[in-house]
Amino acid sequence: MSSGGDAGAAAAGGDAREEEPAVDVVDPAVAQRLDAPTRAVLEDAGWRRLHPVTPVLRAWKIVAAVLAFAVVQNVDELLRIDVEPWLLALIVLGGLLALAVVGAVYSAVAWRRTRYRVDAEAVRVERGVLWRQQRSAQLDRLQAVDVVRPLLGRLFGLAELRLEVAGGSGSKVSLAYLREDEAQRVRNALLAAAAGLGLDDADGAGPSAPEAPQRPVVHVPPGRLVAATLRSASTVLVVLAVVGLVVGSVAARSTTPLVAALPGAVGVVSAVWQRFTRGFNFTVAHSPDGVRLTHGLLELRSQTLPPGRVQALRITQPLLWRRPGWWRVQVNVAGYAAGPGESGQEATTVLPVGTEEELARLLAIVLPALGAAGPGPEAALALVHDGLSGRDEQGGYTAVPRSARWLDPVAWRRSGYRVTEHAFLARGGRLVRRLDVVPHARTQSLGVAQGPLQRRLGLATVALHSTSGPVKPRVEHLAAPVAACLLTEQAERARAARAAAGPERWMSADAGD
Repeated sequence: MSSGGDAGAAAAGGDAREEEPAVDVVDPAVAQRLDAPTRAVLEDAGWRRLHPVTPVLRAWKIVAAVLAFAVVQNVDELLRIDVEPWLLALIVLGGLLALAVVGAVYSAVAWRRTRYRVDAEAVRVERGVLWRQQRSAQLDRLQAVDVVRPLLGRLFGLAELRLEVAGGSGSKVSLAYLREDEAQRVRNALLAAAAGLGLDDADGAGPSAPEAPQRPVVHVPPGRLVAATLRSASTVLVVLAVVGLVVGSVAARSTTPLVAALPGAVGVVSAVWQRFTRGFNFTVAHSPDGVRLTHGLLELRSQTLPPGRVQALRITQPLLWRRPGWWRVQVNVAGYAAGPGESGQEATTVLPVGTEEELARLLAIVLPALGAAGPGPEAALALVHDGLSGRDEQGGYTAVPRSARWLDPVAWRRSGYRVTEHAFLARGGRLVRRLDVVPHARTQSLGVAQGPLQRRLGLATVALHSTSGPVKPRVEHLAAPVAACLLTEQAERARAARAAAGPERWMSADAGD
C-alpha cells in the first residue's frame, strides 16, 4: 500500500528560508549621493557587536580540542620520545601557548568581522573572515529562544543567545557571547517582535521590550531527579554489567574483561551524568510569550517556546516509574535537532520526571488542544491515563485486530489510536508505556506502510510525519481497511485545522480577527 500525501503541506517549518541576505540600512540610490563618512555611519546604524571577551572564550576551546586530539589520542607516542621529562613538558606547554596565541588572534579577527542587528522583521547576523556570511532569521518563523550560560561564560557574566528557526537543524542562529543583561534584553525584544508587538530603541542601546511576567508551573526537586536516574534503564544496565564483569573476572582470575569494558562503561556513565546535569533544577513557567524552561547544573539554560510551536508531544512512563507515578514529556519543535547533540535530547525535554498533578498543569500550557475534551486539566489527564494504562478499546481508542499478536505478541493489546476535535493520539508499548499526541494543524504528512507479513495478515502501519525530534507518531498493525480510512480522514482533518489556525504573530493586531 502506498503512502498518502494529502496532508503533505508543512505545518510549521517546511517552508522556512534558512538564509537570506541582510537588508541594507540605507537605500543604495540615496547612499550614492552621500559622502563616504556619512554613508559609513548610516550603514552601520543599528548594528551591534558581541562582547570583547568572546575571542578569549573561543580560543581556549581550540586549545582544548587540539590537546584532546594530539595528547590523549597519541599519549603512547609521546611517552616514547627520548628526551628529558621536563623538556618534553616544556615543548608541549610551548606548543599549547603558541596555539592559544594563534587561536586568540584568529578569534579576535572573527570577532571584529561579526555583528548583529534586530529589527521588527528579523535578526540579522554578519560574520566571516575569509568568506563573509549573512544570515537572516525571520521572527515570524521563530520556534524557540535559548539563553545558555556555560560554566566559563558565567565567570565573566556572559551568555550565549540561540535562536531556533523553522527550517531544520541548520537554521539555528547563535550570538556568542553577550553580557547576560544584553542577552535577556535581546531575547525579550525578539519574543515581542515575533508576537507582533513594537520595539523601543529610544535610549540607543538596541531594540528592547519589557519582559513578560511569568507564572511558575512545575519545579523538579533534585531528590526526585536522583531517584528517577537510579530507576532508569541505563543505571540498571550499568549495575548489571558491572556485576557480570566482576563475576566473570573473578571466575577467570583476570582483570582483562574489566579493562576491555572500561570505555563502554565510561560512555554509559557519562550519558547518565549528562541527563542528570541537564535536568537539574528543572523549572517550567508560563508567560504570554510562551513556555519558559530553566535547567542545568554546570551549564544553565533558559529556553522559551513561543505559543503553538510544539509540533508533537510524547509522554512516557518506564516500568520502574509506575509505582511512584512519574512521567517524562518530550516534544518536537521545528529547528531543534533530533540527535543527542547540543540541541537534541536536552532541548526537547519539557519535563524530565514529574508527578501526575505536574503533568496535568504542564499539558494545559504546552498542548492546550488536549483540554478540548472537557473543562480544566482533568480532561487532558483522563486522556493521558487512557493512553498510558488502557488497552484494547478502553478510553474510546481504536484497537488493532487480534491477528496483530503474531507480529507483536507483547504489546499488541496496547496499540491503538484515538481522534479528538483538535489532536490525534497514538499509544503503544508494554514495558515502556508511551502516548504520542499530534495537533491536527501540526500534521506534516501521512503515510501507510505494509510489509510482506502484514500483507499476508491484512495489516498496515500508519505514520504521522512530524518535524525532526524524538516523537515519531505511528500506529502499527492496524487492519488494512481501517488504515486506509484513517489516512483519508486524518488528511482532511489536518487540512481543515491548518486553514483555521491562528496567525504566527499571536499578539499582533489581527490575531483576534
